[in-house]
Amino acid sequence: MKKLLAILLCLASCNHGMRAQERLILLNEGMWQTDNGRLTYFENGAVVSNQWFRDKNGHKLGDTPNHIIQVNDRLIAIALNWSNIVQFITPEGYAVAATEDIPNNRRLCTDGKYVYVTSYGHECNTIYGTRYFTKGYVAKIDLSNYKVVAACEVGYEPEGIAIYGGRLYVANTGGYAEDEGDHEFETTVSIINAASMTVERIIDTHVPNLFGEMSQSGRYLCINSSGDHYERPACGLIFDCEKALTTNDCFATFSYPATYNCTNLDGNFLVVGSSFSYITGDYEFACLTINPRQMIESYGTRGIERTLPGSVANDFAGMSRPYGIYVNPYTGYIYGTDAGSSDGAGYLYQWSPAGQLLGRHKVYINPGHFLAVAPAGYFDGMKDVEHTMPGNGLDAYDLKGYRISRIRKGEIYIKEGKKLLYNK
Repeated sequence: MKKLLAILLCLASCNHGMRAQERLILLNEGMWQTDNGRLTYFENGAVVSNQWFRDKNGHKLGDTPNHIIQVNDRLIAIALNWSNIVQFITPEGYAVAATEDIPNNRRLCTDGKYVYVTSYGHECNTIYGTRYFTKGYVAKIDLSNYKVVAACEVGYEPEGIAIYGGRLYVANTGGYAEDEGDHEFETTVSIINAASMTVERIIDTHVPNLFGEMSQSGRYLCINSSGDHYERPACGLIFDCEKALTTNDCFATFSYPATYNCTNLDGNFLVVGSSFSYITGDYEFACLTINPRQMIESYGTRGIERTLPGSVANDFAGMSRPYGIYVNPYTGYIYGTDAGSSDGAGYLYQWSPAGQLLGRHKVYINPGHFLAVAPAGYFDGMKDVEHTMPGNGLDAYDLKGYRISRIRKGEIYIKEGKKLLYNK
């Protein structure tokens, strides 16, 4: 793995120096109903701007942004919950388009042709007319015209969403159960056929309120259960997308919260979890590294360690209010945020891939979501590739550093220090 990491760091540097290629967009949520969401742009070890979107476009971003994803090499999508907008920008920060037909939008994923959006709302404007739902739904945005072309009902208050093998995996929360009282907390993951936008399966995880970050490592998802804050404590689970197509026995739970989580270059999950109990009045805090394959194969008995690289866990323990963790998929550098008082400036922390603290930077209110900008040449730098198939897929990796076991035509991978293209 050390050899692979060195390869990826070399690819990322592109003759400009690795630190200069550490470019990060940080999504600051601001405060709900105050219309003060912002983007922070971080490069070369320093904050360039804490109002990057306004700098580029001359107007503010919007109210309560809560997710940001890379769609392709020229497009980024941002979910603006209280503005009821999905904003599209270029990697340079310039606004391209905005979709305004998905109220109370939450989380995003993409296959490069469409963007899929979860919504807590009950109606959605599509090109075929307005759709109405009893529960929450997933909307499908066509990137050729930024219009909603389909929508599919799932559970109440759907949160995390991921795409794998042409299917969408949606974590349902039922998070309004305490306030609205007309439904219970959800315990399910909905599996949707992305092409037809129909629900194929529903998996009951038996743990409530699947709320928070949901990160993906190939076929595996890391999902947080916030519990009910009383008798049912918070926990986390590893979900196997492939097994879920044929069996309900497709996940392993663990007894720590997974509030904030991400994937590292080894394909493991890094987790910072916090939970609160109204019974005890106490918070529970955990820092974890999870090997998802081991967790699934052992039914939750192996593959979890209460540690993070270097000083990361200790640094998180010293924060006022941890609010996010992220690994740059191109370089392995680690980032975390502290929301502080939640009504004033927060802080961005940066660590080396080994977990050495490199800096703490003042940002904006409630900094919670991250997106690394690809190093120069990442998308167009493939030259002198070989048209070959690896003899042993277990020794091959994709360009984000994840171990892969199957190569398809047209896919680029790394093997023995070379970037290769299988095109037969």
